[in-house]
Amino acid sequence: MSEFIEKTLGAWMDEMAERLHDHEALVYVDRGIRLTYSQLNDVARQAAKSLLALGVKKGTHVAIWANNYPEWIYLLLATAKIGAVLVTVNTNYKLFELEYLLRQSDTHTMMFMKSLKDVDYVAICNELLPEIAENGSSIGFQTERLPELHNLVYLPHDAGEDIPENYTSWQAFMEMGRDIPDSELEAIEKTLDCHDVINMQYTSGTTGFPKGVMLTHHNIINNGKCIGDNMKMTPVDRLLITVPFFHCFGLVLSIMNCLTHGSTMVPIDVYSPTKVMAAIEKERCTALNGVPTMFIFMLEHKDFSKYDFSSLRTGIMAGSPCPITVMNQAIELMNMKQITICYGLTEASPVMTQTSVDDSVEHRVSTVGRCMPNLELKVVDPDTGLEVPDGVNGEICVRGYSVMKGYYKMPEATAAAIDKDGWLHSGDLVVRNPDGYYKITGRIKDMIIRGGENIYPRELEELLYTHPAISDVQVIGVPSKQFGEEVMACIILKEGETATEDEIKEFMRKNVARHKVASYVQFVDSFPMNAAGKIQKYKLREMAVELLKLHDAENIETA
Repeated sequence: MSEFIEKTLGAWMDEMAERLHDHEALVYVDRGIRLTYSQLNDVARQAAKSLLALGVKKGTHVAIWANNYPEWIYLLLATAKIGAVLVTVNTNYKLFELEYLLRQSDTHTMMFMKSLKDVDYVAICNELLPEIAENGSSIGFQTERLPELHNLVYLPHDAGEDIPENYTSWQAFMEMGRDIPDSELEAIEKTLDCHDVINMQYTSGTTGFPKGVMLTHHNIINNGKCIGDNMKMTPVDRLLITVPFFHCFGLVLSIMNCLTHGSTMVPIDVYSPTKVMAAIEKERCTALNGVPTMFIFMLEHKDFSKYDFSSLRTGIMAGSPCPITVMNQAIELMNMKQITICYGLTEASPVMTQTSVDDSVEHRVSTVGRCMPNLELKVVDPDTGLEVPDGVNGEICVRGYSVMKGYYKMPEATAAAIDKDGWLHSGDLVVRNPDGYYKITGRIKDMIIRGGENIYPRELEELLYTHPAISDVQVIGVPSKQFGEEVMACIILKEGETATEDEIKEFMRKNVARHKVASYVQFVDSFPMNAAGKIQKYKLREMAVELLKLHDAENIETA
């Protein structure tokens, strides 16, 4: 068992700022930012006071739609200090997805950056909220479309960037709380409880529409602590963070991991193999977290051999099934002798199992580890709900401190996920070995995992049904060497209608995040069905593997 941290994140940061006053907490190589624990806590306190000036209170929802900007971490800590809830927004979202999230989450204030690749965030905000132009300011506006939303704050990438017309910048925002006394902030902090909700992350379900997973201070701090304990993290460690903060991989396995062990965070704004490799070398990073795809891109990069990885010791490969060969290459070629592997889901804050640095190489490359401290796991028959013995395939369920408070404003969905005895049902299939290590074998859920991103076919099917030429559609995941899985749309056209693969892909590009766009489109006359008339998606997948000659990708062995 591991001792719990029974503090809010804000109170924990106050303690770390005092204990590790001059120790580096946050380093941005490209931005020239180096903040000690004391300095980081001071920035967070000022941001918290500025939030109060905007009318943000305990329980208010504040969203952030940005890459791994330093402001992301400042805002996480600031909201924690006043009891507000940070709502994380996937950076690939487009208008349809953003509007749904802002409405469903009752977001009051949102911070956002300029753009990401083909997604213009400013244009989306202008289209969604014409009231900002009418108001002449992005602070204190009213809109019928999103009645709870009142403030937008723009995050420039650097000091020289022009601020869009009518928008308030982060710098201007930070000045808003200057007149609020420290005593007011401290009085609020004393009213907070570690079991309050601090973070809401949106994850889809088989119904297709994202659900807000409510996570508490206690959930994410202690999961981060246990993860770091398994990696033997200390203040000496410097973690290179490549994964997005808006995922639990970035927020808990990376940020919380570091903050609970006094380690140094070295984030990269947007993943780039050369940026990551250069930062590891320059900052002498000891740990690296990433999804398998990120490791593959580095290992296969033409300049891989030019970089020095001798400082690396540990890290985490997770987010999607980890190919055993890639794990072995990270150990042998990147000096990550103590690399670990994790398994979990957002609703469990997220890590349920992990290997430790003391495990054998065989266990660390061929399993997802053992049950995390202070948690209970069981493997059940999905049909009967009864526990199955070791060596038998079943659904993994978890109970304990890390289980979410529930889905925001979705009591029925919460009850479907967490049973009356407090067990969270994962929807994932595993086998537990007699030695207590787990292997992932598949999923009950109708879900695709592409490079660590969860994609729910139902959401894409609902979108494609709106295309005028489509009669019926089934979206499936097909194997991919690079991403683990890719999206394929199997389409039956309406009689007399025509469409091309490019037209379908372009239709998707305009409406959903880039990673959800189908890599393959196949037009068919019918779908395989069982005797009850249910479509057999596994047969569609088998057909796709044959048609696209994906046998090599299908046969990659994972933990």
